[in-house]
Amino acid sequence: MKTLVRLLSGMVSRSPWGIIVGTLIVTLVLGAFLPQQETATGNEGFSPDSPEFLAQDVIADYFQDSSEEPVQVVVRGNGGADLITVAGLQDYLTIRQAIADSEASQLFRDRPGGDIVGYLDPLLQGLQIRADEMGIPFETLVANLTDNDVKQGLLQSLEQTPPEFRGLVEGLYGSSSDLSVPQAQTGLMVVFLNVADLDDPDFTILQGIEVDMADAITSGQYAVAEPSAFSFALLFADTSEFDREIGRLFGTAFLIIIAILMFVYWIHPKGKLTRLRALRRALADMALTMLVIVVSIVWMNGIGVILGPKYLNIIGNFSEILQIVPILLIGLGVDYAIHMTSRYREELGAGIAITESAAQATKTVGVALVLATATTSVGFLTNVVNPVTALRDFGILAAVGITSAFVLMLTVVPAIRTLLDKRAEAAGHLERDAFGHQSERLLPRLMGSTAVLAERYAITTLIAAAILGIAGFIGLTQLDTTFSFTDFVPEGNELLTTFDTITEEFSGGFGEETEVIIEGDVATPDVHNALVAAWTNMGNTENVIQFGSRAAAESPVSAIAQLVLPPDQGGNPETFNADFAEFAFGAGLQQDLTVAPGTDVAALYDEAFVASPDVMARTIAEVDGAYRFVDVGVSTQAGEAGASQLSKDLKEDFEPVAAAGVTAVPTNQNIISSGVVTALQDSQASSLAITILAAMALLMLTFYIEVRRPGLGVITILPVVLIVLWVFGVMSARGISFNPVTAMIANLAIGIGVPYTIHITHRYEEDRQRYDNPEEAIRSTTTHTGGALAGSAFTTAAGFGILMTSTLKPFQQLGEVTFWAIIFALVASVLVLPSMLVVWDRWHRRRGEDVVDQAAYERAHAGL
Repeated sequence: MKTLVRLLSGMVSRSPWGIIVGTLIVTLVLGAFLPQQETATGNEGFSPDSPEFLAQDVIADYFQDSSEEPVQVVVRGNGGADLITVAGLQDYLTIRQAIADSEASQLFRDRPGGDIVGYLDPLLQGLQIRADEMGIPFETLVANLTDNDVKQGLLQSLEQTPPEFRGLVEGLYGSSSDLSVPQAQTGLMVVFLNVADLDDPDFTILQGIEVDMADAITSGQYAVAEPSAFSFALLFADTSEFDREIGRLFGTAFLIIIAILMFVYWIHPKGKLTRLRALRRALADMALTMLVIVVSIVWMNGIGVILGPKYLNIIGNFSEILQIVPILLIGLGVDYAIHMTSRYREELGAGIAITESAAQATKTVGVALVLATATTSVGFLTNVVNPVTALRDFGILAAVGITSAFVLMLTVVPAIRTLLDKRAEAAGHLERDAFGHQSERLLPRLMGSTAVLAERYAITTLIAAAILGIAGFIGLTQLDTTFSFTDFVPEGNELLTTFDTITEEFSGGFGEETEVIIEGDVATPDVHNALVAAWTNMGNTENVIQFGSRAAAESPVSAIAQLVLPPDQGGNPETFNADFAEFAFGAGLQQDLTVAPGTDVAALYDEAFVASPDVMARTIAEVDGAYRFVDVGVSTQAGEAGASQLSKDLKEDFEPVAAAGVTAVPTNQNIISSGVVTALQDSQASSLAITILAAMALLMLTFYIEVRRPGLGVITILPVVLIVLWVFGVMSARGISFNPVTAMIANLAIGIGVPYTIHITHRYEEDRQRYDNPEEAIRSTTTHTGGALAGSAFTTAAGFGILMTSTLKPFQQLGEVTFWAIIFALVASVLVLPSMLVVWDRWHRRRGEDVVDQAAYERAHAGL
């Protein structure tokens, strides 16, 4: 550690221009990678490598060429208008025509049941039959209808709908509808887009088609209807709003940080130091701090691209959660810069030469910064074992960013500052007397006064802190764990309103498909018969759409059922295949769709492929000439709220399949989202504990080497535990859920809290060598280091408090909890930790022991 500090200090002293030029070259090189940065969307970045997530890879690799993408269209009555009227019918036809005239029509494939399915389809079918019987054009019939004709026609059509389809049709009306009248203020349409032949690996073409369709729908002229399309592709199609929001928030935060840094760096004019020169000095130090922070962010992002999928493939694409890393770098960067600048000014005020002042500041503060950097980096790197991909990437990038900030702060800041001060000194403008009164400024005096708690009320302070920690722990146990990708969409977005309507009025909507991926030797009698049993089991499963007594599920079994069931027994004449039926029953297929023992199931599936190639291609796949995967597509409507329970229910339904020696994994986007929440619940507490324990172990080792007091490492890390507990307590009190964003805030609290406490402990260790008693030492520590911490805390807390004004829920939470995390880090560092240090100091003195091993301290700092 001291070798690294001496190396950096020597580089700055010998060649400040070399430092600047080298930094510029590295920045330009890493900056060249920034245009290659790609942002993850949707589940990408958040999804753990779970069976459900890996099942999506199987779908993409083996079943993607035979897939449908549903787009839901919510139709609301303008001002609560009734949609089951002549005007509502005319609007419905206009919407259908707008969809047919859009680019979406190129993905229609005459799907059985229709490429567009909607709430008034039964009425349209009845009206078409009536028009044919009357021998008049359909349009003429519609033009002469009355509202009562529309209502009665719908009632008659619903009565004629087969019972197995009646529930499905009624589900296309909002929960507030009354079909006995009938009347409805909301209705649902589903557009099925066939992407089998669409060469679109990143879904940009599909996204463009859906956007065109959505625009065509909303641009139509309607009498009573207000239609809007929804899909997750549409929801994340326009990232400009998100980018503008991020730019506004972080731009405002930067301006606030700049303003407060000016206050922190302001020097009261003394002697020859005029207000103008004091202002120039504050501006220069502020600009230098912000410059180095920006450079460290560029380094982090550039290295992140190199570590990403395009090069080393160590991390994934940048997810929204990684926006927290720059916040961490700003917080640490401000902290590092203020400490370096304060110590440098302190040395200048003592009359030490410029180069020696910079070297001394680097050697003293630098040791604490090395320790803080190493501790926080090791702590964050423990996230590499986290099952949530974004959290794993966060740990790696945070370590990269923290290290970058450390290197830049210990090299570029002193290099530029010494060059500027040598120039000022040569011109006779360097007023050292002003730097010698840093402790008389407001923040150092205020922080110094807090030492009275450690001097007189140390035990009381610690008891109060412990009680608040217990309260925080209780709050932690009561936190909700929720997560929705829609949280990353700005509030007020019309698509969010549509999504909420689908969730509230239509129980999650239609078009949701849950796929059960079965892997193994799937072409056996046992597996086939188990699939039949699973199909039957799903008949009573909640949130699985039913067609009669069976679930709406597509599989090799359902494909065979369509082929062998004759029309006179309720089969579909368009799918019945007499030749296949004769072969199948002769090969061992039985009337209940099971097969007899010894049946050649592979041969049965081969013939089914010939008879119904499209359906079989969607449901079963070969690997190396053998059937390896089955994709059972189940029509569901669980939405986000019911995804976890749906997954559990389907696993129970498919237990016979699993018992047949293969795996069965239900998956869809909502189930994966639920898996993220579960992974957080299972891993985050242990991840935080590992982070803190790793940091504590490193601190114990360091303090043992330095002063033969490993207990100092424990004392230094305990306030960080309190910080995390206090943050969780505030989250519970404010009703903020524990999700991927707030989980990162816990890491942020550790990332900021550890350096804060290290600064205090390391300065106290130094001051204890200067003063004979702990009271004087702790007052000096809280005055000098505490003052610098207060400047750092108030700067970053105020800057990121602006995030609470965001229209993005995660950033509102981020702003609020970041604010409290920083404030708690300051409180724990200048109130709680000093009390711990004083109690620890007095305990050693009562035992007649030295507080620090003087010989070990001198050896550890030899050469610095």
